[in-house]
Order: sequence, then C-alpha cells, then structure tokens
Amino acid sequence: MMDSVSELEALMDRMKRLQEEEEEASQEEMATRFEKEKEESLLVTSGAFEDEIVPVSNVSRFVSDPAFGYQDFARRGEDNLPTFRAQEFSWNDHGFSLVNRLYSDIGHMLDEKFRTVSNLTYYNMATHEDIDTTMLRRALFNYVHCMFGIKYDDYDYGEVNQLLERSLKVFIKTVTCYPERTTRRMYDSYWRQFRHSEKVHVNLLLMEARMQAELLYALRAITHYMT
Repeated sequence: MMDSVSELEALMDRMKRLQEEEEEASQEEMATRFEKEKEESLLVTSGAFEDEIVPVSNVSRFVSDPAFGYQDFARRGEDNLPTFRAQEFSWNDHGFSLVNRLYSDIGHMLDEKFRTVSNLTYYNMATHEDIDTTMLRRALFNYVHCMFGIKYDDYDYGEVNQLLERSLKVFIKTVTCYPERTTRRMYDSYWRQFRHSEKVHVNLLLMEARMQAELLYALRAITHYMT
C-alpha cells in the first residue's frame, strides 16, 4: 500500500498533469467518461468497511418508517441510465430565479452558501502551500452530482477518475447517501496526510452539493408542473 506521503505526491502529480494537458477530449469522449462514472457510482459500497459494527444512528428514533432512506437514482445493471442534463436545468440559469419567485430572497441566501463553500480555500494541500485546489474542489462537487445522475456537458469527468481514489469515493457515497453508516476508519482511510480542517471542508462540499442536487430535482419538477 502506498504510504500517505507518496499518496499526496501522486495526487499532486495528477493535478499538475491535468492542468498541463493541452488536448481537450471530444464531446463523445467526455460523454463516455460521464456514463462510466455514473454507472460505477451505483456500485460504490463500503466494501472493506462492511465488517464494521455501525452504531444505531441517533436519528433513527425520529424515523417512523424503518425502510425510509436513500435510494440510488437508478438500479444497478439497468440499461440507459437516466441523465439530468444541467444545460437544460441548472442552478445558475433556472433554479436560482425560480426559488426566489417561490420564496423571496431565499435564492440569494442559498447561492451565497453554495459559493462560499465552493470557493473556500487557504491554498494548502497538507504540508504544501500556494496550491490551487480549484480542480479538486470541482471534482468533489461534480462527483456528488454525478451520483445523482446530473451531467455538466462542459466538464471532463476524466478528472474525477484521476483525482478521487477508491477510498475517497466510498467516503463520499457514504457521507452523502448514508451518513449514519460513516465510521472513523472510513474518514482515516483517505487523504491521510491532510489536515482535519481540509477533511471538514470535504464534508461541507459534499453536503452543499447534495443539497443543490436535491433542489435541482425538486425545482425542475415544479417547473414542469407550472408549465
């Protein structure tokens, strides 16, 4: 297994290579990469962590239906998985204005919250300083949306595959979809060289990405009803 220092250096090397790439992928290749990430996200499970005893969630006492919980947007192995195309309904172009119409000024508050978390950085990666982490933050946010079937045509999902290793994807899926199953071992298993504050930022990004994804589905449904 790669030690934490080598893991960090490998991640930084991948970021550097992606930033230096001059040849852009074709639209067909980008579409293929999205479909691959979307299908694989349905297969991401706790894996090696499933043998852990997860304590009963404190939230469970407030849930009257024990079967209530997250469900993937599509079934594993299903052909022609549905895709929510962001260029047809996005937060910036559609959701923001609609939610403001429904509840005055709430759109501005939500938008500020999304932007604050997405732009939050002190240009560090563990012990390294003056590092632009925009690419990494974007990959985290877009991977959550990919798990919900949301596609951005101008984003190369090859970056997700390059930057987010398997243990991190397990953590992302668990925190986003099954937070009550999250364990300390999952938290410790990825980005072992990073500060706790950086990992907390990851959690913030995941939660805001999930909220925006849920809003997009709800607001699109409202739009269809109104029209």
